[in-house]
Amino acid sequence: MTRIVVGVDGGGTRTRATVADERGTPIASVEGGPSAVRPGEAERSAAVIASVVADALRATGVPHPSANVLCVGVAGVGREPERQALWQAIVRRELADDVVVHTDATIALEDAFGDGPGILLIAGTGSVAYGRGPTGTFARCGGWGPVCGDEGGGAWIGRRALSVVTAAADGREPETALTGVVLTAAEVVVVDDLIAWGAHASPADLASLAPAVLQCADHGDPRAIALISFAAEELVLHVRTLARQLFVDERAGAPVALAGGLLGRRSPLRARVEHRLKSAVPGAQLDPREVDSARGAVRVALRTLTHASPAVRPHAPVPIPAPPTDR
Repeated sequence: MTRIVVGVDGGGTRTRATVADERGTPIASVEGGPSAVRPGEAERSAAVIASVVADALRATGVPHPSANVLCVGVAGVGREPERQALWQAIVRRELADDVVVHTDATIALEDAFGDGPGILLIAGTGSVAYGRGPTGTFARCGGWGPVCGDEGGGAWIGRRALSVVTAAADGREPETALTGVVLTAAEVVVVDDLIAWGAHASPADLASLAPAVLQCADHGDPRAIALISFAAEELVLHVRTLARQLFVDERAGAPVALAGGLLGRRSPLRARVEHRLKSAVPGAQLDPREVDSARGAVRVALRTLTHASPAVRPHAPVPIPAPPTDR
């Protein structure tokens, strides 16, 4: 009987699950809502993950499918209390024979570089850079969450776009096309409506404004361009910091990969990041391949399937330094 593994990539905007057989061949993939873990909300995240996994298993077309290993890579589990709380909440739902929980950055790094060295920059709802040096040393930069950090990420861009729009309404800044696109994206009528909208906005809500900002920059609005350029500087700084920590300095050769919804192939933010890397991190060797975090989770699940035994169940993730919160 063919054994089945499931890899999950959970972020602040969406959750993706991929079902694969024991050879790693994808069988089905589905998407659902956000499942990033916030302190004290592991049950909510687990419920979303459980729903997406159930949908993915149903999509295989196999009668009563059962997963042997479920690997979940999710934002917000950089601290051990959050990771353990999510693991326990998922285990209680009996989604698979074995469950492993990692950060979203871990599974993305797995897909980007496998066991090799490299730096992965992720920009979605939040932002984080994650790397492994030539000696196997791990490090990370950023990922401090929407209140303390996430510079260059979607929520960060959305929050600053609101400031630009309100400043323009006051006359403190020139008129900008951002006003119209932000009002449309927030589904409000006038700038004053943004007060109530912003008071209740989640990081995902703020990040929903970022595509409009990118589009506005692509059409030449000076203020949108300045905002996206600032975001690119912040993101590149993450890479330069890890290059210095893991590869001696920013001039040393270092494989670099980009991932996350804001760094897609045609994104104007990605274009600016790639351009800025050439001067800020001259040793960066940019990998053009698309990073699929769910695929990375499948690979981790397959390793767990191969090495797990009744006596030793590899629930603990690779020990990597992490700040108090995650993306």
